[in-house]
Amino acid sequence: MKVPPQLLPLLEDGLIDAVVRPLRSGKEAAVFVVRCGEELRCAKVYKDAQQRGFRQAVAYQEGRKARNSRQMRAMEKRSRYGRREAETAWHSAEVDALYRLAAAGVRVPQPYGLFDGVLLMELITDPAGDAAPRLGDLPLTAEEALDCHARLLADVVRMLCAGMVHGDLSEFNVLLTADGPVIIDLPQVVDATANNSARALLERDVSNLGEYLGRFAPQLQGRAYGPEIWQLYAAGTLHPDSVLTGHVEADTTPANVGDVMREIEAARLEAELRQAGREAAAQR
Repeated sequence: MKVPPQLLPLLEDGLIDAVVRPLRSGKEAAVFVVRCGEELRCAKVYKDAQQRGFRQAVAYQEGRKARNSRQMRAMEKRSRYGRREAETAWHSAEVDALYRLAAAGVRVPQPYGLFDGVLLMELITDPAGDAAPRLGDLPLTAEEALDCHARLLADVVRMLCAGMVHGDLSEFNVLLTADGPVIIDLPQVVDATANNSARALLERDVSNLGEYLGRFAPQLQGRAYGPEIWQLYAAGTLHPDSVLTGHVEADTTPANVGDVMREIEAARLEAELRQAGREAAAQR
């Protein structure tokens, strides 16, 4: 096969020994199976901003830290330097998240480093040693769906306890192995404390999982796991072993106009994010 130009420097520097085959192409990157010594790994080649179907929406960028004030000003002004720095930050967000989440006990691919816009990481495999399938490509029994949902919900909680929200989680961003699900695709991860969209994104992530797995296990439908997780997080009582019920207590306190307006804005944003997620899924 013709070697993608982005992978040539890695071949020349001996970081990879061969490009085996394409694995899949998504909205923000193309992934290739590569050989490093005797081991097969993944090389994720990020697409140029103009080629990506998934745009760096303000909702995802908010709260991300720049290396210095000059970089932040350039990114805000969208200068040529600023756009280049924004791209670097976009790429770095995923590898940083992978290291942090692995340390928090979340099942994610092991990263091996970011090299000129190419992320080298573990190849997640099935029992036969082939690339593991996406959750959305598999039929499941009710028991399998319930087990998968419980494992993913636990990882969502671990992510939030580590201060992060995936932001684009669905059946297309989960690989299924013999040992359970593995979460992938994290360049859009947001800071739970610094991003005003974190709650809407968290609830959308959890809703996406419930809607898909609820096709196989109807008892998952209509559960309020997302609001429950955020309620515990906001109260400072969420921890990795929190027991979830899928229910939240109704708030009987008098409405505050300011709070109501913020809820309306959050609902509007969530609707926009859902639409963006549907459009992105259609492009896969």
